Amino acid sequence: MQVVSPKSRHLLVLGTGGTIAGEAGSRSDNVGYKAAQRSVDDLLAGLPLPAGCAVRCEQVLQLDSKDMDADGWQRLLWRLAEAIDDPEVQGIVVTHGTDTLEETAYLLHALLPDTKPVVLTCAMRPATALMSDGPQNLVDALAVAADPAAAGVCVVCAGVIHDPVSVQKVHTYRPDAFDSGDSGPMGHVREGCPVWGRTQAGAAARFSPAVLKAVLACPAAQWPWVVVLLSHGGVCGTMLEAVLAQGGGLAGVVLAGTGNGTLNRALDASLHSAAQRGVRIWRSSRCVHGPVLGHGQGWPIAAGLNPVKARLSLMLTLLAERAGLAGDLAR
Repeated sequence: MQVVSPKSRHLLVLGTGGTIAGEAGSRSDNVGYKAAQRSVDDLLAGLPLPAGCAVRCEQVLQLDSKDMDADGWQRLLWRLAEAIDDPEVQGIVVTHGTDTLEETAYLLHALLPDTKPVVLTCAMRPATALMSDGPQNLVDALAVAADPAAAGVCVVCAGVIHDPVSVQKVHTYRPDAFDSGDSGPMGHVREGCPVWGRTQAGAAARFSPAVLKAVLACPAAQWPWVVVLLSHGGVCGTMLEAVLAQGGGLAGVVLAGTGNGTLNRALDASLHSAAQRGVRIWRSSRCVHGPVLGHGQGWPIAAGLNPVKARLSLMLTLLAERAGLAGDLAR
């Protein structure tokens, strides 16, 4: 759909569903809604657009983001890679559900070149809400995508610009549900104008163009199977041992450890057993803020990544190694 006549700067909006496209039976209902009901065309209709920009949109996916999976990520990566290579596209916005937005943001950051802005946005209230936050978030995201200073992947929500490495969903209900932790936000959107504090995403593993090609070529069902294992009081290795006993090709485990990525003795013993069977083990922390420091129980640290992002990084690492691209892991 072409929203305005072609002008100097071309923006592409890709819809994937989520709460921003959700509907409820009552305007006062902010939680009892069904996500992914409205098209991205509908979301854009009537919104003020950045001056001097042509905006078109496409529906790539239509799902509740809690159901995002390797197939959905691969389809989105395909379209984004095409758009980044398209000389007529200067910036891209992706509408996305909040539940797995931080995972998608990191995956795109890890694989895509940072030559053009790719701005993810969302909503905590459905499109039918009395005070829906989706329209303003989408307008702000378009403003960031149109800004010549923008490059690479970022997340825009509630007037805040977050980087894809640090951003986490930290609240179940508030419209400002995301936080950038110790790193702080990259900037803010004020009356349609991005104000940047920093433009560099946090340090974490990125991958070469060869790895992106391998990810796109590999059927989604064959991506390495990596799970997150939560450490807590009284935890034991029974769950991990049961998964290994069933087979299925478990390739990696990311430990969401206590505190500084620590784990109790029983779980540690099970992880050693899994490692002897070829399962790759990485450590992260279940704490919302703070990195895992380089001390502790010996397992490699997923530097700068929370458990769900570390899972993706380990999955990409294993896929790259399987494709013979061990020298192309990070850039």
